[in-house]
Amino acid sequence: MAAEQHTRDHGVKRRHRQEGPQKHILIFVLSAVLTLIAFAAVAAGEVNAVFAVILLLVMALIQVFVQMGYWMHLKDKGHMMPIIFILGGFLIAGTCIIMALYWVWWE
Repeated sequence: MAAEQHTRDHGVKRRHRQEGPQKHILIFVLSAVLTLIAFAAVAAGEVNAVFAVILLLVMALIQVFVQMGYWMHLKDKGHMMPIIFILGGFLIAGTCIIMALYWVWWE
């Protein structure tokens, strides 16, 4: 349903559209299709291993952005702090992984 809002310009009423289930269903179907494609690429066995790994990583990255944007509502206004904290977590995790690899390989 749409919520009505009054604006300052001459009492004109405008409708603010709320997000319905259509986008959520579309995102769910997209995630399922990406998962099925990734599963099929690995299950086929005839796909080059390097290509399969790159394909899986690209599809995983797409799913991360889509699911964070729609399921966690990070695409909406006013969600800058959660985005900053998530990016900070990625930065800290990446730094820890690089440090661990350096420690194991070169020490």
